[in-house]
Amino acid sequence: MRLTYRAGMVCGLALALAGCQNSGGEVNRSMDALNVIDESNLNDIMLTAADPDEAVAYFRRATQENPDRIDLQRGLGQSLIRARRATEATVIWRDIVQSDEVTDQDRVDYADALIRASEWETAEEQLNLVPPTFETYERYRLEAMVADSNQEWDRADSFYETAVGLTTRPASVLNNWGYSKLSRGDFEAAERLFTESITYNPELFTAKNNLVLARAAQGDFNLPLVRTTQVERAQLLHTMALAAIRQGEVDLGRGLLAEAIDTHPQHFDAAVRALRALDTEVRN
Repeated sequence: MRLTYRAGMVCGLALALAGCQNSGGEVNRSMDALNVIDESNLNDIMLTAADPDEAVAYFRRATQENPDRIDLQRGLGQSLIRARRATEATVIWRDIVQSDEVTDQDRVDYADALIRASEWETAEEQLNLVPPTFETYERYRLEAMVADSNQEWDRADSFYETAVGLTTRPASVLNNWGYSKLSRGDFEAAERLFTESITYNPELFTAKNNLVLARAAQGDFNLPLVRTTQVERAQLLHTMALAAIRQGEVDLGRGLLAEAIDTHPQHFDAAVRALRALDTEVRN
């Protein structure tokens, strides 16, 4: 009986210990999963909401601690782009596309960084490596910009049109397309595209400024009927004034500069300097 009792105790202890070990293993696995979720959430926050320079510091530290983690390298590359450090970003993306884990999206992101760093030929090479079946807004937006840089206007228009159809927020690509038309001298088409861009994003000042340029190129020196702040209105008047002066409409330009100065709620140094330079030139 005593032997049986002891054997039972040993078996019981063994089962209890085994149960504890299994339980601990499950806890560890659960904690690991939780840590992965927490890290993933933190990475997302760093990529979207954090200060760009803080995000760069976070991902640079993370990649140093985990050099084999391609996802962290991607985070560093994206953060450098957000921080407007395109040249540094190209170095990170170059390493990524040379890895065994490269994806088509990586090549598109690399091309984006290259274009921002004015490395157009290398960007085109990367986009040519992306298969035609990879159809995304980002890919076609970049394809359009490369075609623009090569003055391949038909290709550029086709890519811009495709990009517009692949996003619900086409304001920026419409603005780019409009600027392309503006640079070709197709001012009416440019005006239409800038106006459409503003309907999607009424806060996009570059599109408002470009719209003024397109209208001025057609001899229309009236401000477009778009929503503006007082500062924006003054800046648009300044842009219109300079366009008028370049077209030989000096008196009109002088009046627009004076209006811009009066409209701006603070001291508008650029307009003041332009008006002084204009008056000095006239006196001389």
